[in-house]
Amino acid sequence: MKANEFDLLGLFQGTGLAHGEELAHTGMLPNMVFLYRRPILDYWAEHKETLGAVISHVLIHEIGHHFGLSDDDMERLERQVP
Repeated sequence: MKANEFDLLGLFQGTGLAHGEELAHTGMLPNMVFLYRRPILDYWAEHKETLGAVISHVLIHEIGHHFGLSDDDMERLERQVP
């Protein structure tokens, strides 16, 4: 199955802590997390999860990249979200 532009729910852009972010360089853009509204709404409409649960999942996953967390670490965090 070929991916399309609506498959991406979120994106972390920048240099995470696991990759030496503590070395701030002049002229570097700040780290950013992007949430893609249309794909998130499409996903929400097709699944039984609440919109809040979908957004929490995407945020935990993208911020997890910043901290260098594994998929298992992120899954553990998600189970702790009320």
